[in-house]
Amino acid sequence: MTRQFDILEEQAGTRIDKFLSEALPEISRSYIQKLIKEEQITVNGKAVKSNYKLGSGDVLILEEPELKEPDILAEDIPLDILYEDSDLLIVNKPKGMVVHPSAGHYSGTLVNALMHYCKDDLSGINGVMRPGIVHRIDMDTTGSLLVCKNDFTHNDIAEQLKVHSIRRVYHAIVHGVLKEDEGTVDAPIGRHPIDRKKMSINHKNGKEAVTHYKVLKRFKNYTYIECQLETGRTHQIRVHMASLHHPLLGDEVYGPAKCPFKLQGQTLHAKIIGITHPRTGEYIEADAPLPEYFVSLLQKLDK
Repeated sequence: MTRQFDILEEQAGTRIDKFLSEALPEISRSYIQKLIKEEQITVNGKAVKSNYKLGSGDVLILEEPELKEPDILAEDIPLDILYEDSDLLIVNKPKGMVVHPSAGHYSGTLVNALMHYCKDDLSGINGVMRPGIVHRIDMDTTGSLLVCKNDFTHNDIAEQLKVHSIRRVYHAIVHGVLKEDEGTVDAPIGRHPIDRKKMSINHKNGKEAVTHYKVLKRFKNYTYIECQLETGRTHQIRVHMASLHHPLLGDEVYGPAKCPFKLQGQTLHAKIIGITHPRTGEYIEADAPLPEYFVSLLQKLDK
């Protein structure tokens, strides 16, 4: 794939690797430097080094080699199915399971399990790496996840996601005691300006993000809350609650480095998902019960 960038006056003086890592956040800087070394990146038709500083009027060409997608194997992994019909299913994703294959995670994913369970009955819109997947939740987030069995369903659900008509309710435990019984965080989310693996409140380049929250129970140093999403940005609840200085318990990315409990990532559970069925037009809803670790933790906090 060829990408071209015409360098503007205000971009002059920026190192080429820094410019590209900001322009293409999905590509790591180390990979960009590898492409520079292999002379896959040129400026004004000539190969340059990674410390080259761009000038106004420079024409930067990046020749990105086509990535070969690996064959994804079907694996007999048990699925906790909350709802199923001929068009879709809703699964209760366990903690630690990656939704779709990616670098370092080519087996044991939800997609591997779905390919065994559904065989060829999965939508193909997102390619061979993400069959049936129309939205995702983080590896350490548990709960309700929609899977599309055909492209008709996939397109319809994607449109419902786009117009924010899907009901998505999450349960979480946060650090500190929330004073208000309920509230709304309306703050755009975008890629973190320094740490590209993180998201952050970004008023300049972020996308609209709205989270409604309410208190379910207060403990001595923690609060059990329910969050309802209007939008579905990456790490939305985690970023929004951290912005209120109430990060999710167990969240090693947006919360404290040390956790007083033995947890595997953030205490976040996708409890309810509700949609208009693409085929029948009827409203359907699935409610994933809280996982055992979450129930046990609530009991500990209540003592």
